[in-house]
Amino acid sequence: MTSILGISAFYHDSAACIIRDGAIIAAAQEERFTRKKHDSSFPINSIDFCLRYSNTYPEDIDYVVFYEKPFLKFDRILETYLAFAPKGFGQFSSSLVAWIQEKLFQKNLLINEMKGGIDSSIDWNRKLLFSDHHLSHAASAFFPSPFQSSAVLTMDAVGEWATTSIAHGTGNQLALMKEIKFPHSLGLLYSAFTYFAGFKVNSGEYKLMGLAPYGEPKYVDLLKSNVIEIKSDGSFLLNLDYFDYCTGKQMTSSRFEELFKRKARAPESDIEQFHLDLAASIQDLTEDIVIGLATHAKKVTGEDNLCLAGGVALNCVANGKLRNLGLFEKIWVQPAAGDAGGAVGAALAVHYMALGGERNSSKEFDDMSGALLGPSFSEFEVVSELEKLGAVFKVCSFNDMVDQVVEAIANGKAVGWMQGRMEFGPRALGARSILADARSPQTQRDLNLKTKFRESFRPFAPSVLLEDVAEWFDFEGPSPYMLMVSKVAQNKWLRNETEKNGSTQKSLDQVRTLIPAVTHVDYSARIQTVDKRESPLFHALLSRFKQVTGCPVVVNTSFNIRGEPIVCSPTDAFRCFMGTNIDLLVIGNVVLKKSEQVTSSSDYKNNYELD
Repeated sequence: MTSILGISAFYHDSAACIIRDGAIIAAAQEERFTRKKHDSSFPINSIDFCLRYSNTYPEDIDYVVFYEKPFLKFDRILETYLAFAPKGFGQFSSSLVAWIQEKLFQKNLLINEMKGGIDSSIDWNRKLLFSDHHLSHAASAFFPSPFQSSAVLTMDAVGEWATTSIAHGTGNQLALMKEIKFPHSLGLLYSAFTYFAGFKVNSGEYKLMGLAPYGEPKYVDLLKSNVIEIKSDGSFLLNLDYFDYCTGKQMTSSRFEELFKRKARAPESDIEQFHLDLAASIQDLTEDIVIGLATHAKKVTGEDNLCLAGGVALNCVANGKLRNLGLFEKIWVQPAAGDAGGAVGAALAVHYMALGGERNSSKEFDDMSGALLGPSFSEFEVVSELEKLGAVFKVCSFNDMVDQVVEAIANGKAVGWMQGRMEFGPRALGARSILADARSPQTQRDLNLKTKFRESFRPFAPSVLLEDVAEWFDFEGPSPYMLMVSKVAQNKWLRNETEKNGSTQKSLDQVRTLIPAVTHVDYSARIQTVDKRESPLFHALLSRFKQVTGCPVVVNTSFNIRGEPIVCSPTDAFRCFMGTNIDLLVIGNVVLKKSEQVTSSSDYKNNYELD
């Protein structure tokens, strides 16, 4: 029996996982424990959880695998400076100090962290391995997938050198076919537009994608003429004169400002029609590139299945467009497609490619366990934590709990829903979720402004019973990880046009379908299907809601507020419950009503960092 610990750290979204004989036993992101969003520190809390949950003693760990190779990354930074020298010397010199002090000697840093935080008596140097960044991504996509063979497309900002890669997965092996190298990067291109639109890089890309349907892609031709050259095989070259990420502290250069005849939008300032059109343009361009790359991946691998990973694979609109083309019979996206998932991929790469582990040849489901790989809490633990917080609660039967939740949602209330193991990856999938009524026109604005404390334009996702998805959406089959966008079924529409007049609020106020809270301005929705076999509790809730209301769809958004990670523990859940307008909190069968709490809500309403 072989136990492998996978680690990603020191850039953003640190995480750890433990696999045993190829089975993913546990995985979690460090931010969930430290409560620091996108925490990049050594994931000591995640490692501790993984070891405790899997009953693995430090001495039982056979290998520790880091998700990338620091020396190759340093090689890229050094060569980049030499290519652009003397431009960017200040940025390079400050980065060089950090790399020499910390990252160039990352192997020693990792060993010291393992000795200090896990067990000082173990020779971690003997167990420590390093995986290539894009191999970690590709392995995280292919090996847990339900496919025995597949094309694998990885797209992100940058690893060591690769920014985009095509691999061919067969059995227990992955073969690299083609790659695009830094500084030509689809992820960095999208992040540059995120920055120029006034959002935070590595965090605000979702916002840019959410803004796109409000605008028109009027700048696509301008971008193709000046900023990017797209080749017939889907590969691309960026005109680096328009970017500053190679040598400076910002993403775009003065040439970028000259092209659009304006400076980057200041964070939190007004969003104008220009920004809507900018978002639509880069989204349209991204979709074209993704489709071109996928088309070439099919050509060079000859496969009918496709796996996706890397941060760009979280662009669910592009994923949906690719799926609708029918280019591949099946597409599977790693739910933790960003760097956190690299911990899983690194460990799996060692198990299969280095140790020759055999893969199951007949799988109905993938091996990610619905991404429910994090901590869970017993009723005793829940009650103990809530008592220490002075919370007022009742322990109910399962049926009584479900009935209370259904009644609350149907009456327009927001419900904090915490059940079982926490999700791994950026999406709440019915374990750490805020639930609300998709049928209500007020839900989107109220949840955004009063519960999540974020921009009113941000769309919400629907969770729908798998057996009913085709009736309510232009979509068939499973989408368990909320990584595909499709249209609401046309027989659920209430109007047949959209207004794009520069007013996002006016567009938001239009009631387009029977489920307006999850219908974006272009009639699209980011779908999560709920399968009884994978998520029995969440399925039971949706089934009861359908029985009462006739609708198998609810709003499902992550259980957190702006600037805060998704809740992990009962204490996290209670604090978020008390600091927002969530009316009902359910943790397992423990039910809390806001109106019954004796603790003042004002004690929990803090000034959160705006992301």
